[in-house]
Amino acid sequence: MNNVTAEIVSVVLLLGVLAFAVVRPRGLPEATAAVPAAVLVIAVGAVSWQQARDRVDDLLPVVGFLAAILVLARLCADEGLFTAVGDLVARACGGRTGPLLGGVFVVASVITAVLSLDATVVLLTPVVLATATRVGARPRPYVYACAHLANSASLLLPVSNLTNLLAFTASGLSFTRFAALMALPWLAAVAVEYVVFRGFFADDLAAGAHPPEPEEDRPGVPVFTLVVLALTLGGFVVTSFAGAQPLWAALVGAGVLAARALARRDTTVKGIVRSANPLFCLFVLALGVVVQAVVDNGLGAGIDAFLPDGTSLPALLAVAAVAALLANLINNLPAILALLPVVAAAGPGPVLAALIGVNLGPNLTYVGSLATLLWRRILHAHGTPPDLGRFTRLGLLTVPATLAVSTVALWGALRLIGV
Repeated sequence: MNNVTAEIVSVVLLLGVLAFAVVRPRGLPEATAAVPAAVLVIAVGAVSWQQARDRVDDLLPVVGFLAAILVLARLCADEGLFTAVGDLVARACGGRTGPLLGGVFVVASVITAVLSLDATVVLLTPVVLATATRVGARPRPYVYACAHLANSASLLLPVSNLTNLLAFTASGLSFTRFAALMALPWLAAVAVEYVVFRGFFADDLAAGAHPPEPEEDRPGVPVFTLVVLALTLGGFVVTSFAGAQPLWAALVGAGVLAARALARRDTTVKGIVRSANPLFCLFVLALGVVVQAVVDNGLGAGIDAFLPDGTSLPALLAVAAVAALLANLINNLPAILALLPVVAAAGPGPVLAALIGVNLGPNLTYVGSLATLLWRRILHAHGTPPDLGRFTRLGLLTVPATLAVSTVALWGALRLIGV
């Protein structure tokens, strides 16, 4: 098969896999389309068996970490961590919508950074919705904040997003160096989001709220869970200095909470396996093979010819903009997989700029990230479907601004801290 035909076949299969992931007919898992597509690109010669195997080997530690974090987040939710945090925020705000929005921003940003964007979308969003309803506030600003911060606040740590783990591996940075370089872009993105949200949802915030009823039962803060979570985060730093994968720290943290939950009969082995979402992990592996075929047969060369070289501010802005555009065209996970082989040769700066693009860009459209699609399904399931027009208008205000300020912040961090 010549390169042109191989590229056409690969692109069609990639688009088909993504369309299936968006629609999910009959609730079928994303792997239903991705695995046959991966087999097909190998069968037709668009990617060799050895290339596919190498891609899977590269992705296995990342996917294993994703599974461990999903289990850890689910067990934290089962212990009542998110409910307790939601109650604390509601009581601290005393019925004032401005502080309530700020509290949601802080909580969503921290949970996204430490437990990944999936925890914010899947576990925090329903808690925020219930909390806003409980205090009589219009829930729209707070649940939209969960969607945006699941993407925007995932810049900070290598563990915050699957795209981060891929970029972290390609960058050659240590865990602490990655976090130090991304701290300013993370703060800048969250700050811009907050300013825009205050203006965009002014009418909803002005509608007011009331304090929680004092006689309501208050959920206790799960201290043991918080301690395990803090130790796990410290473990990420230790494993980075030791040259080991953060997967091991995540496995230990998830294992401790899982053993405790099993001993107390709060969960089952089947429940733990289900929370790891093995079919989604299989989808990521298969998607990596399909994207490899697309990159090898023309997309990689096209990106390489289009992107500027160097780590100047204009070059970093261009990389971030192209990454954001690509994320909205083909989803952020395939986008970062396609970009990394090209930008990694230029050093950590362009890698992190590409990460800014694929993490912030998806706030413009539903299809930009799988997390946003999942957030949309969750709101539909709770009887409060989001409005496409409102989501798009909000994205048009936040995405260009957050891309610009975060990339400028990265450029400054690279010069202040170095790599």
